[in-house]
Amino acid sequence: MKVIITDPIAAEGVKMLKAAGLEVDERPGMPAEELVKAIPAYDAIIVRSATKVTADIINAGKNLKAIGRAGVGLDNVDKKAAEARGIKVVNTPAATSVTVAELALGMMLACARSIPQATQSLREGKWEKKAFKGTELYGKTLGLIGSGRIGTELAKRAVAMGMSVMVLDPFIKECQVGTKCGMDELLKSADYISLHVPKTPETTHMINKETIAKMKKGVTIVNCARGGVVDEAALYDALVSGQVRAAALDVYEAEPLKDFRLFSLPNVIGTPHIGAQTKEGQERAGIGIAEEVRKALLGK
Repeated sequence: MKVIITDPIAAEGVKMLKAAGLEVDERPGMPAEELVKAIPAYDAIIVRSATKVTADIINAGKNLKAIGRAGVGLDNVDKKAAEARGIKVVNTPAATSVTVAELALGMMLACARSIPQATQSLREGKWEKKAFKGTELYGKTLGLIGSGRIGTELAKRAVAMGMSVMVLDPFIKECQVGTKCGMDELLKSADYISLHVPKTPETTHMINKETIAKMKKGVTIVNCARGGVVDEAALYDALVSGQVRAAALDVYEAEPLKDFRLFSLPNVIGTPHIGAQTKEGQERAGIGIAEEVRKALLGK
């Protein structure tokens, strides 16, 4: 059986697939039009986030039995098309939970102490010690929207920092860490709000003009989940008005980012969708997806 890998994964994962007797072709960055032509020869495809496994690709894959996504979200895989063909879709939901949670915590600290802005000030030859008076995380309240694996890992770390944690998640009866609450209670109480939800019709623009107006004045918003769950235009206005003290973003409504208006504001920091990008996290994801695809193809 043949496996094509179109986004790089950990070498150990590739080695595992080969050791199982599978023929592996690594073709990172393969254009969609080429992949449609090549996919009929393969029994499985492994991707990360760059490759979009569209219905056209799935339907062209006459021998496809498995689609592996090395990571959490499946936004880039047409699951309905795969299901219609009886193709198994697998991912590695736990592999980068700590990775993303640590980035979210780092962003909270960076906002609290203006670390990126102070660094830039030093690069410009300034010594603006009084300009960067910050705040502590200790004693503050973190509002978690979504308490899956990543949200729970962040909650553990927030508690270790001396924070209180409030959790909004309609899919759980009780949370592992923190206190479950409703949306309005979270909005009015949280000093920091961190999102950990997929983008769905229900979550699209869940942070908007109306919900921001209900937030505690001076709140900090962190989004390491999915672009589009925050209305960026509404966030911009709230940052300008001071309703939102700061924002830290790893994901955006349009990626790669084209509209940098938010980054014209001094109280915004961001990263280019690197939430899962650590050596350890990617190694776990690569090994994990190799195991899942091997099981899907060989039943072992």
